[in-house]
Amino acid sequence: MKHIIAVLLENEPGALSRVVDLFAARGYNIESLSVAPTEDASLSRMTIVTRGSSDVIEQITKHLNRLIDVVKVVDLTEANYVERELMIIKVRAVGKEREEMKRMADIFRGRIIDVTDKTYTMELTGDAAKLDAFIQAVERSAILETVRTGASGISRGERILRV
Repeated sequence: MKHIIAVLLENEPGALSRVVDLFAARGYNIESLSVAPTEDASLSRMTIVTRGSSDVIEQITKHLNRLIDVVKVVDLTEANYVERELMIIKVRAVGKEREEMKRMADIFRGRIIDVTDKTYTMELTGDAAKLDAFIQAVERSAILETVRTGASGISRGERILRV
């Protein structure tokens, strides 16, 4: 089962490396990883997407909590949460394809952010399933380049990740 783990950690050199090393040393896979400073410049928030049983996720959480740089760990998938991912995709857009690509961007609530005479570069946000659906809907040969951020997530309601 997919889990989104939010980690609050000290914004120090090597902190990210120690978290990644922990996953690698135990044979856990990271499907996506997103990290950036929070409103407090001394802290960063890391969002890790991984898969595993409840027991495996419990072990991961325990190991993360033992790392010196880690302040707090929350498995967002234990309660209601919001997940978003950003995708920037460059597609071929020549002739009749131009109108079709504009239509696809509209259907998926994307924005065209760069235009040339042969390409459109689009920005889409949503959960991973929405972005995957866009890729499936576009003719494979029309996709020139794709960049995805990986998931970022936050709990719904009153639940927060703070010190």
